[in-house]
Amino acid sequence: MTGWWLLFTGVLLVVGLAPAMYVGARGATASRLLGLQLTGTVSALVLIAYSAAVGQPSYLIVPLVLVLLSYAGTLVFTRLGGER
Repeated sequence: MTGWWLLFTGVLLVVGLAPAMYVGARGATASRLLGLQLTGTVSALVLIAYSAAVGQPSYLIVPLVLVLLSYAGTLVFTRLGGER
């Protein structure tokens, strides 16, 4: 069962995180914000899947903090990236 979780984690890293980081690095401000949100979401999912793969529920603290910081980062990005 652990092998399937690790495979899912690897696939999610390649299929989800790479395009999200590309979108976050290119384009207009709105598309970069979308990439930032998608990167935070995919990263949290990868960490949750890894926690399930290794069987350590204590590892779920990190994705919880990541979700909270991702929300705050979006607010800061929106505030600083707006029209002047």
